[in-house]
Amino acid sequence: MTPNDYVTRVFADPGQIDATQWDALLALDEDPSPFMGHAYLSALHASGCAVPDTGWTPAFLTLWQGDALLAACPLYLKAHSYGEYVFDWAWADAHERHGIRYYPKALVAVPFTPVPGTRLLARNDDARRALLAAVVDWCQEQGLSSLHLLFARERDLAVCQDTGLLLRHTVQFHWHNDASQPYADFDAFLTRLQQDKRKKIRQERRKVNEAGVSFRWARGRDITNTDWDFFYRCYERTYLEHRNAPYLNREFFQHMAQTMPDHWLLFVAERDGRPIASSLIALDPQRGVAYGRYWGALERVDCLHFEACYYQPIAWCIAHGFKRFEGGAQGEHKMARALLPVKTSSAHWLAHPAFADAVERYLEREAEGVSHYLDDLRQRLPLRRDWPGAPS
Repeated sequence: MTPNDYVTRVFADPGQIDATQWDALLALDEDPSPFMGHAYLSALHASGCAVPDTGWTPAFLTLWQGDALLAACPLYLKAHSYGEYVFDWAWADAHERHGIRYYPKALVAVPFTPVPGTRLLARNDDARRALLAAVVDWCQEQGLSSLHLLFARERDLAVCQDTGLLLRHTVQFHWHNDASQPYADFDAFLTRLQQDKRKKIRQERRKVNEAGVSFRWARGRDITNTDWDFFYRCYERTYLEHRNAPYLNREFFQHMAQTMPDHWLLFVAERDGRPIASSLIALDPQRGVAYGRYWGALERVDCLHFEACYYQPIAWCIAHGFKRFEGGAQGEHKMARALLPVKTSSAHWLAHPAFADAVERYLEREAEGVSHYLDDLRQRLPLRRDWPGAPS
């Protein structure tokens, strides 16, 4: 595919791109993420969460043949590195100390969402390569310091590596249902764990129960406005307790309730008839995948976080035949709750040759460390009997 085969268009608002064509490209992926859907990305913009005022300037880059969309990606100009979960603060500091501007940089990612997924939507690999080439060319034309594709899938990473981008690896923790014989219930799942891990989980659940806490859940349009309001109080409080403003506002979740209701599951913890905490789980019902996303509590109860964010969602996934629960970014403590280590990857291009060389050497050392870390984690899996290894 040559530059003469397509027209490049850049959009400052994802809402300006035809939703049907965008989602048709996403549907071509083997494991499409709901967070790459047009409705999700548009809601981030329409609600004012991922906009220039918050340091996220959309520049969605697309390739077209006539009126047909061939390839597209969610490209942002970033004025900072918040909300990304792949940390490059040291790179920014090194640039600034040498008198080289690091921001704005270019980012291909879903804002505030460290969930692996396709980042380069395309009809085929030729279009994917052309899209990446167009993005790099655009970054050079804009005089940007760097380009970063975060939490990308293997097909994207292969194209990135062929193009000369540098790969970086991190570790997340995901729970998987038993593919050969799905768990009948939570107790059946516990039998797969080592005795000490099984005992610890039961103790943690008992503490929550003995504190008089019970749970209810609501899914999709059964989540009421009152539920959403309560959830947001909890979510906002979690950020404020860490002296940060929340990335997402109440309007964003209103968009989710209206445009993507079937993709959300809410757990509410109650005590003495009062709601005291909540966790919001994203769903891909078609593929049976759940994603741990947001949580917060108005009262402190020992082990409540584990119950709300891991045990309740896992029990729900088992009961509803879901095959995977992704626990989000980082958190080795999740492994004790039977979320197993998974390697996730990103790709990076740096304009300055000397910095590109330095970062390449750093990433080689970091990759070796991540590999050793994964090997160590796999030696400490919580499963009772032999396991073929953590998913990669």
